Amino acid sequence: MKMYIGGAWVEGKEKIEVLNPFDGSVIDTVPKATPQDVQTALASAARGAEAMAKLTAYQRYQILHKASELMTERLEDLGRTITLEEGKVIAEGRTEAARAQETITLSAEEAKRLNGETLPLDAASNGAGKFGFTLRVPCGVVAAITPFNFPLNLVCHKVGPALAAGNSVIIKPATDTPLSALKLTQILLDAGLPPEGIQCITGSGGTIGDAICGDPRVRKISFTGSKEVGEHICRVAGLKKVTMELGSNAPVIVMSDADLEKVANTTAATGFANAGQVCISTQRILVNQKVYGDFLDLFKPKVEGLTTGNPITDGVKMGPMIRERDAVRVNEWVHEAVAAGARLVTGGTRQGTMHAPTILADVDPKMRISCEEVFGPAVAVSRFNDIDEAIAMANDSNYGLSAAIFTQNIDWALKFARQVQSGNLHINWGTMWRADMMPYGGLKDSGMGKEGPKYAVEEMTEMKMVVFH
Repeated sequence: MKMYIGGAWVEGKEKIEVLNPFDGSVIDTVPKATPQDVQTALASAARGAEAMAKLTAYQRYQILHKASELMTERLEDLGRTITLEEGKVIAEGRTEAARAQETITLSAEEAKRLNGETLPLDAASNGAGKFGFTLRVPCGVVAAITPFNFPLNLVCHKVGPALAAGNSVIIKPATDTPLSALKLTQILLDAGLPPEGIQCITGSGGTIGDAICGDPRVRKISFTGSKEVGEHICRVAGLKKVTMELGSNAPVIVMSDADLEKVANTTAATGFANAGQVCISTQRILVNQKVYGDFLDLFKPKVEGLTTGNPITDGVKMGPMIRERDAVRVNEWVHEAVAAGARLVTGGTRQGTMHAPTILADVDPKMRISCEEVFGPAVAVSRFNDIDEAIAMANDSNYGLSAAIFTQNIDWALKFARQVQSGNLHINWGTMWRADMMPYGGLKDSGMGKEGPKYAVEEMTEMKMVVFH
């Protein structure tokens, strides 16, 4: 496919191969953008921001609503594209495509809801005879830098609100998975978006990322990815608005009164979907010592029942990791933990990009498989004595994106909700759950700012204060 910059679909002198993670076959190629391409995109985006700002809220709504309709017509193609370039099973690819369509629909509605407020300035000692109100205006150019693991829906979570708010947007999709973003760009253009209202530039973040993020024409950056890259972007960005979603090692607390059958089913689903390559995947399972053995007895067959293989095949429950080096890393962490005293319950093997769904028990929370982000199909099970110890273990992390508890005790549930340091908290479900309408973001090293169209639109606008004297 071509990339879209300067109001046109363009080739590049060099190409990047987009590979199927399962078998390594070449699906397509995309251009390898140059620094000059970045300048073309930035200049075009600046003009596009002016064009977008002239659209009425209703016109922005119409464009996004039409895009949503076109996505509905092309859902199967979008779902298959996601699976082929990313490696998640086809059922998950189709689900992501449907969620992405919903995200654009939600964004369309938010275009009609941008408003300010009136302020009672006469309540101030010097406010007699004054009338004030606030306005929300677009930031201008928004840079959307997206990860490989949700190559369509996470793009929509940035692009939809940016356009709804009246900005232009530059998409820099993950190098491994650019095809979904390019197809979304075509859909938005087909829906009537101004030609320079969007850019989709392909290439390595290491080559073109700094030129995008450091340019003063970009007024807002929305990034999803690793903490290290997020910190680098913040240093390069300077005085810009930023939203950062930077990952996690999400804990699940299993109390002694939990429905263990439900816990086993849920954690098998939320720990291994997309081969564990989800920032809110269940990674740390903290189990009360009274039910520790019973939980493992139920959990093991659920995980061993996850069929692995070619993700495009219906019925396969888990596909490959995105790159072989990531599967190698996960395998190294697993065997490092075993060597340090953890017990391998099931899995632990690897073939190419396919890593077996893996359970480690008796894990010391200080082991890397527990305290860092594994981002792969391996979960670490540890034991605790009481709710206070469980909460302390859950909080013993630099991350704070998602956490969960299973209990029927309302006091334990409320204590968990109040005291666990996480942006998303789930009671009687796993950590990997998100409605696209809800505010979504983390605490601590998991980032700053919120996604979800209603909340992202606020992040992608500036507030003006107007006073009549």
